[in-house]
Amino acid sequence: MTEPNRRTGALLAVLLTGQAMASMDTSIAAVAAPAIRADLAGPPAVQQLVLAGYTLTFAVLVVVGARLGARHGYARVFRLGLAGFTLASLACGLAPGAVPLVLARAAQGACGALMVPQVLSMIQAYLGGAARARAIGAYSMVLALGVAAGQVAGGLLVSLDLGGLTWRTAFLVNVPVGVALLVAGRRVLAGLPAAPGRRQTLDLPGAVLLAVAMLILVLPLVLGRDLGWPGWTAPAAAAAGAAGLGLFLRYAARRSARGGDPLLDVTVLRYPGVRAGLLACCVVMGCYAGFLFVFTLRLQDGLGFSALAAGLAFLPYAAGFALCGLAVPRLPERVRDRLPVAGPPVLAAVVVAVAVLARHGWPWLPAGVLLLAGGAAHAASFSPLVTRLAGAVPASAAAALSALVSTGTLLAAVLGVTVIGGLHLAGVAAGAPTVTALLLLAGAACARLATRAVPPRSGVAASPSRAPADA
Repeated sequence: MTEPNRRTGALLAVLLTGQAMASMDTSIAAVAAPAIRADLAGPPAVQQLVLAGYTLTFAVLVVVGARLGARHGYARVFRLGLAGFTLASLACGLAPGAVPLVLARAAQGACGALMVPQVLSMIQAYLGGAARARAIGAYSMVLALGVAAGQVAGGLLVSLDLGGLTWRTAFLVNVPVGVALLVAGRRVLAGLPAAPGRRQTLDLPGAVLLAVAMLILVLPLVLGRDLGWPGWTAPAAAAAGAAGLGLFLRYAARRSARGGDPLLDVTVLRYPGVRAGLLACCVVMGCYAGFLFVFTLRLQDGLGFSALAAGLAFLPYAAGFALCGLAVPRLPERVRDRLPVAGPPVLAAVVVAVAVLARHGWPWLPAGVLLLAGGAAHAASFSPLVTRLAGAVPASAAAALSALVSTGTLLAAVLGVTVIGGLHLAGVAAGAPTVTALLLLAGAACARLATRAVPPRSGVAASPSRAPADA
């Protein structure tokens, strides 16, 4: 192997290992959640906050992380985020109580938001030709399989109970990996050129506005029941949070109209089909996050599964996702065009069927077949639709669309855990699967609107609609 190839391989190993750490940490925490609650004696809301705190800070700050990389250098910001993620993981593993753990998880999410955007940026900036294509393929597989690997790794670590640390090893495992990456990164990332392209402003007011809107929406839904808040606080929080998100969208559109750099360039929403398609993507990812949370709790708290067994039970879902994701590009175009509409109803049926199966036991074979189908339906619902939307906007708007999809789906995951997980923790037996199924059917309707609005092979992107600038 030549020296350039060795350097490329070493660079990719460092970047993808860092990406894998961040991708796995949500599902690792999901598997460890029952053990965390038992050890720290916190209310059920702690389980939601341990997950939502990480995802929320990650979602709100990931675009800021991308901007910082462009301003100060991808490699420098990657190493800074990696160092912070490693320290925050140590703080999670040593947390003496529920509140310090939630705060440490939020810090983890913030540092992950610094680290993760630099991975794809460096692949695109510093690799070319066949090396870039191979790297993007490996990056996609890390994203697809990260959640499943986190489920299994988290389950194994909690079950082994190394040194009597139970759930703490699920976070502490990041420490030696992070230190090794920092040592390797100091050599591999040294000498990389500064980030190319125009430097954009950070839009801190936009980041604050988005964060406040999400906190207003999420925290009352998560904490209200355990703290004895009146019943009207939940709908009031939903209304206030929705109003805050609307205000953020108006602010972003106006900043863009004035020639500024908004946190999210929402002008891309004016292209036909993009709004409905983005909503469909968010619904699918939110329902998936809620389903994963409820699924893990049901197996461990309800059926007495070990953390490892719960992680292994999820493997068919990940296999279905990966197999479908690999098969979709090879399918005829007319078939790919129907997948985003057909996928959500199949996933809805799987969620309901799994809930029925898990009431009194866990028949491994039929449950595995169902989860395999669910993972395939998830991939069919998401990937072809994002590809279709990418073809509906000009190349100049591709980055804006990518940022909206990434941030929107992460925020949807927070809401999925909050709403669907909250129904499960409240003891509403049929509530979580029923709401999940109804949302997925609504997502299929949105996907139908999007695919009808976006031509299958639009050589030239559609023109923006005449929506007002502050819409």
